[in-house]
Amino acid sequence: MKLQDKVAIVTGGGKGIGRATCLAFAREGAAVVVNFSKSEAEAQAVVQEITAGGGRAIAVRADVSRDAEARALIDAAVQHFGRLDILVNNAGYTRPTPHRELDLLTEELIDRTLGVNVKGPIYCTRAAVPHMLKNGGGSIINITSVAGIMATGSSVIYCGSKAALAVITKALARAFAPQIRVNALAPGFVDTGFVVPPMGEARANAAKRNHLGRTVEEEDLAAAALFLVTDGNALTGQEIVLDGGVVALGPRQ
Repeated sequence: MKLQDKVAIVTGGGKGIGRATCLAFAREGAAVVVNFSKSEAEAQAVVQEITAGGGRAIAVRADVSRDAEARALIDAAVQHFGRLDILVNNAGYTRPTPHRELDLLTEELIDRTLGVNVKGPIYCTRAAVPHMLKNGGGSIINITSVAGIMATGSSVIYCGSKAALAVITKALARAFAPQIRVNALAPGFVDTGFVVPPMGEARANAAKRNHLGRTVEEEDLAAAALFLVTDGNALTGQEIVLDGGVVALGPRQ
């Protein structure tokens, strides 16, 4: 197993991409901390699935947009499992808002989006880095979005938050090399229910637009995350786009 004796934290680990990543890491032997803010039942279900298969996992509640809670999350992982090797900053927030309707970008919406999507990864990384350095190094993955590249997303501030996280990824990679590798995964459309309930029409359109003829799945992101923390030892400071080639090649005609 490639992650035997390693410890990983996945923020927002109870659902969607986070859930798939937790399960992928556990299958390779990692002890997994499944973070959640509100989705306790889902997080506990992930823990039960991992432990039923002989793995190790705990669920820890923390709102990562709050520094004290982010620090408590990291401390809980180290206290329970004794070390920390991997951090996946997956927790995200958005509220669909038409880009031309700027008055809908309330102070509350802006603060919450930036709090979870930008402050959260910074707070968690800041708390995690000393523990990783103590172990000789580690790997951090930030989940960004093609919204931060193409500026087409659920809201203007969501696009901005993901673009900011992409640049933060590069800055952190430079700051903590060579001991800690920091990379980002930028998914295109992934039907996780993150924005609205299942989107059949949007899913079909996404499949038509990309060059693989299918939408990106949660497991695709989990597989990429697993590669980055196991075999991707030459990669740091990268934002890897998983969208079936739309950003690189343009929409399929």
